[in-house]
Amino acid sequence: MIRVIVLIKQVPDPKVRARLKEDGTVDRERVRAVMNPYDRNALEEALRLKEVIGAKVIAISMGPLKAESVLREALAMGADEAILLSDPMLAGSDTLATSYALSKVIKMLGNYDLILCGMETTDGNTGQVGPEVAEHLGIPHVTYVEDFELRNGYLLVKRLIEGGYQWLKVRLPALLTITNTANEPRCSTFEGVIRALKKNVRRLSLEETGIEKGRVGLIGSPTRIKEVRRVNLRRRRYIIRKPSAKEAVEELLRELSSKGIKLVMNGG
Repeated sequence: MIRVIVLIKQVPDPKVRARLKEDGTVDRERVRAVMNPYDRNALEEALRLKEVIGAKVIAISMGPLKAESVLREALAMGADEAILLSDPMLAGSDTLATSYALSKVIKMLGNYDLILCGMETTDGNTGQVGPEVAEHLGIPHVTYVEDFELRNGYLLVKRLIEGGYQWLKVRLPALLTITNTANEPRCSTFEGVIRALKKNVRRLSLEETGIEKGRVGLIGSPTRIKEVRRVNLRRRRYIIRKPSAKEAVEELLRELSSKGIKLVMNGG
């Protein structure tokens, strides 16, 4: 049976104002959190493989204990197993420390065929963790995947690039980061929610996984935050009142030009 691992992150709800701690990191214990939207697309791809070829889907997350909620959601959507890596020493981990820790969990699990994750997270937008996990594991990886086909021992991958697509042949095991346009993630059913409540979410600590304390958390993170500022964005309204549409358009063009915006019109 094909074993598919999906990396899922709990992120601050974009609709709620995040609280920051003195060290500049997000206070994840005091903010409403949700499943990273891009990871939903990755999970959907894994669940489709499960439906077609009977793959086993294992969801893994790293974070505080309350991150168990997103794993419960993954189980409700159709994942077979869920694992949470949670330890106070992990707080403040950057992408390098996070990818190292996740790779240790994956190594502990043993055999796997495919690892999927979202192309980025809404709270970091770096897109680094997926590729870094693959590098720690020594397996090939492809980012910004729109579609893929499982062939005899390899993947045929459709990758989104600037100006078009790129087709790649990738040997297994491999890691793919999935775009938010690859699919439409399913919603949990009532039966799925009930089933998820009956399942166990396995919790792991640093000691159980062999993770070195000096390589995680703020201590093990080479990234340093120089400054954190809260930015308030305001939209400026510009109302044009002219007797005719022609004069209104001319006024709009003058205003845009004064702001350094140049419009190029293609005549037909």
